[in-house]
Amino acid sequence: MMGLLSTTSWADNAPDPLNSPQWSTMHSRFLNKEAYVFDDKVKIQAPPQAEDSLNVPIAFQVSDLNPVQEVIVMADLNPLPQVLRFRPSTIKPNLAFRMKLQQGSPIHIAAKDAQGLWHVNGVFVDAAGGGCTLPSVGTSSGDWTKTLGKVSANVWQHPQGNRLRVRVMHPMDTGLASGIPTFHIENLQVLDAQHKSLAELDLFEPISENPMLSFDVAGQTQFYLAGRDNNGNKIQAEVSP
Repeated sequence: MMGLLSTTSWADNAPDPLNSPQWSTMHSRFLNKEAYVFDDKVKIQAPPQAEDSLNVPIAFQVSDLNPVQEVIVMADLNPLPQVLRFRPSTIKPNLAFRMKLQQGSPIHIAAKDAQGLWHVNGVFVDAAGGGCTLPSVGTSSGDWTKTLGKVSANVWQHPQGNRLRVRVMHPMDTGLASGIPTFHIENLQVLDAQHKSLAELDLFEPISENPMLSFDVAGQTQFYLAGRDNNGNKIQAEVSP
């Protein structure tokens, strides 16, 4: 993890501790050239070497920045670098997921605080490559229509806070494999028992096939999920222990 930098020293051209050749592009495209600091309040867990470029486990936790407006995940050297946008409402700004990597790449995660300042951290994950240009297993086998949009989920209850883990069946095709168009989940909402929003996610092509997402949900035990993909297919499910 990078060292904590003073939040008073932010500037649009702050150097990237990972020396990513694409950091200035990430800052311009996805952070809209807004002010940022590199900050270890954004904690990232990732393997140094991806065992499977189609399923790279990533987790982040954002501490001492509540409320967090939005978290953005970027894989700088992916052909499709934007991975997800996460907007927590009443749950912790923590998330675990899996993603595709086309090659070894810096992965930057940026959390926007209440004052509009982005807090950024990053890790480098090496990878054999090809994760973004291979067709999904479901599309290759032709049986994805049988399970499209089905949700499986569990709630683990702990005294220190519950965890919700969700899996949504979907090919998540990037559009970079020959003859296979882009087909991915665009939006997913997590709602409580009263249908009030706990969090919202925008998912992009680099998210792994059949996305698996884990949330820290405090004392919540009952949830509703609602979402859609880029073809208008809806995702709906109710989750309870």
